[in-house]
Amino acid sequence: MITFAVTGGIGSGKSAVCRIIAAEGIPVYDSDSAAKRLYQTDDSLLDAIEEAFGCSIRKADGKFDKAKLTELAFFSKDNLAKLDGIVHPAVLRDFIRWKAMNEANGEKAAAMESAIVMDLPEFMKHLDKIILVDAPLELRLERAAARDNVPKSSIIQRIAAQRFDISKADAIIRNGGTIDDLKKETDSALKILKIK
Repeated sequence: MITFAVTGGIGSGKSAVCRIIAAEGIPVYDSDSAAKRLYQTDDSLLDAIEEAFGCSIRKADGKFDKAKLTELAFFSKDNLAKLDGIVHPAVLRDFIRWKAMNEANGEKAAAMESAIVMDLPEFMKHLDKIILVDAPLELRLERAAARDNVPKSSIIQRIAAQRFDISKADAIIRNGGTIDDLKKETDSALKILKIK
């Protein structure tokens, strides 16, 4: 089974590309959604986070308290790095299980959607190919601002923090046109990866 990542910066159109790939019958693992699911379902993940931070991140009913975790982790680079060191391995374990299940089901290809996968060597070991999705900056700003309902100025900082080494990409999708253009670009990328 060929396992490939779909990556790219904020507003580039990774999710749109993944919807096209899924419509082709290729399973797609959305790493952001997986992390959110694990916060809700994996008690051992919550236990590890609570041990690392020395406080509870659960509400009185025992359910995950997202606001508490945000307060703890996302206003400190050190705390965010500590959290990533716990969450990323949990997501990787989940992805490896998902990948094995799809392989056992006879799938010929599977994809992972992730903005940060190229910065995570432990994930890269489990991927055969990389598709990088790119789009003009102004278009990325418009898409991300509209999606997150925030001003473009707040998106610029997030874009500036993202760096992608295009030399690591096996195929690049340019997403600056219509949805039909994007379908053609995606089809071409899948052919480059010998998936179609």
